[in-house]
Amino acid sequence: MSNPHPPQVIRRIVRFCINPDGSTLGDNSYAGKPSMAGLGRYYELTLSVRGHPDPQTGYLIGIQEIDALVRTHLVPVIADQIRDDATIDPGRVLDRLWAIAEPKIKHELFAIRWQLTPYHSVEMTNAMQQSSDHAGSVLVRQRFDFAAAHRLHAPHLSDAENAQFFGKCNNLNGHGHNYQLEPCVRVPIALLDRSHYQIEIQQMVNSVLLDTLDHKFLNQDCPWFDQSKGGVIPSVENIAKVCYEQLAPSIAQIAQGIELVSMSAWETEKTSSTYPG
Repeated sequence: MSNPHPPQVIRRIVRFCINPDGSTLGDNSYAGKPSMAGLGRYYELTLSVRGHPDPQTGYLIGIQEIDALVRTHLVPVIADQIRDDATIDPGRVLDRLWAIAEPKIKHELFAIRWQLTPYHSVEMTNAMQQSSDHAGSVLVRQRFDFAAAHRLHAPHLSDAENAQFFGKCNNLNGHGHNYQLEPCVRVPIALLDRSHYQIEIQQMVNSVLLDTLDHKFLNQDCPWFDQSKGGVIPSVENIAKVCYEQLAPSIAQIAQGIELVSMSAWETEKTSSTYPG
């Protein structure tokens, strides 16, 4: 009998360190277990599991089960790979982690994201695995920042209506933000050994986006947001959309099969938008 309720997803972050002396000690799983020893490497793995919670326990899967899976079966694979050859692309290691983890999860393994730094991650999803077009691919995310000013003002509204709708963001002389951008790029595993593809992504973001956006008054200095020249209001929603549209063709030129999946933009740490959503 099918379950009439839609499935749910539970996500669990497991933090750990790979230490040069091989130490696996540590009792602080919040900060990382194994704990840091010497000049170790700190990582996070987020496992997402999809299914229907047990009606009696309310559990989809016990988080201790996910923790044990990661620390018993996945962390040693990463540690061995670092010892044997640390030059390998993380996406290839992630592919092995998926193959190990998937049969050990009694529900659907929805996604694994490996946070290599706070601003760089690789991810594999079940949807990609099942897609005839995107099977054998990983999602690569990198975070960038720029500083800019903008003013939110809609020409079809009166000055009073703009002031009421946008509030302080309608200030005549604008206001500034420290923005962040995070392109999500799909890369076939077969292309992960392509030399410097991540550097090429960085170069594209810098030349296509940041050179145009950084330290600018977006409404006047950037044609994408200059409404007198057909630009759009520089809301965080429009910034995400425009940056996606501007960057996508350049990312596609890196190599056949590499494509920009989405663009996330942060106006503040509390406010962000992703396009496409």
